[in-house]
Amino acid sequence: MSSESPSLIEERARELDTIAAVLPIGRRDELAELLTDQDVETLRHLVNAGMGENTLRALTSDLAYLQAWSLAATGAPLPWPAPEALLLKFVAHHLWDPQKREIEPGHGMPAATEQHLRDQGFLRSGGPHAPDTVRRRLATWSTLTKWRGLTGVFASPALKWAIRLAVRATPRPRMRKSAKAVTSDVLARLLATCSGGSLRDIRDRAILMVAFASGGRRRSEIAGLRKEQLTVEPAIEVEDGPPLPSLAILLGRTKTSGADQDEVVYLTGRPVEALNAWLDAASIDKGSIFRAIDRWGNVSRRPLDPKAVNDIVKQRVAMAGLEPRDFSAHGLRSGYLTEAANRGVPLPEAMEQSRHRSVQQASHYYNDATRRSGRAARML
Repeated sequence: MSSESPSLIEERARELDTIAAVLPIGRRDELAELLTDQDVETLRHLVNAGMGENTLRALTSDLAYLQAWSLAATGAPLPWPAPEALLLKFVAHHLWDPQKREIEPGHGMPAATEQHLRDQGFLRSGGPHAPDTVRRRLATWSTLTKWRGLTGVFASPALKWAIRLAVRATPRPRMRKSAKAVTSDVLARLLATCSGGSLRDIRDRAILMVAFASGGRRRSEIAGLRKEQLTVEPAIEVEDGPPLPSLAILLGRTKTSGADQDEVVYLTGRPVEALNAWLDAASIDKGSIFRAIDRWGNVSRRPLDPKAVNDIVKQRVAMAGLEPRDFSAHGLRSGYLTEAANRGVPLPEAMEQSRHRSVQQASHYYNDATRRSGRAARML
């Protein structure tokens, strides 16, 4: 794939290794061939500047795709700044009309370019890209151009018009991140599959309960959770039973928090007990909380990959006799708000725990719950 010398590629791989602790890179060797020295230097600068891990991970993914596409489509790395013609080519390759392609095979991404990206693992779907994905990658391209001190043409009328026309020609229904919410009844079925007493059962039970009860935490937040983020809080007194254990989780900066704003959420009762059971069983007193377990039952020192959290949810869904395609890790987030709405928890109180900043987005789950149980949905 690259004509550079092995020594240059090895040096670039070492540079990627130096930022891997902050920016998890599962395809380091491949990226070392794909990215340029300036790309790696840009990523290292952003790590040092304190940009959030999720943002860095998304930028790296988009940059790698853009470089792979440029090499496959033009035979050369991305030019900086990119000419308008190349941006229009990117739109034409990714937003196209499936019906027109049946008549004109050359419409859309050329077959050779598509196959090259598919062989490298960058392309999986057989149809046009989602418009939001194309817009995001163009935004990443624009942002990286600005960080290099250059001026791009991403706001050109021709590019905006091309995207608008292409979106009209490629209608796609908006899909939820998780088709179904993991509400309390679903969660109970998933937790029932974790009753075997093995390390995996104890870990997965803690993951499910902590992710849900802490406001529906994102899979990246669960995967990156560390012991140092936990603070034991005074027990919560209740009228009809013993005091409930309580923990505070310092999330730090999240996807929706401000640059200088740390987020804190709380756990009370059973989720705290499930988390403590895992920490005791795995002998974890510092570092990453949720870790991989090998087939011999050994607990890794490295944190779970965010994708592994999603895989765990889907595995437990299948074990519970449900359809894995209907659920994902995001279902815990949507499920928390849906369940809060079903139980009559005020929206502001639920948002304090979920850390949603947008009332419009959070209220969507409340509106759905109201509509399902309201009179308008029960006319017959």
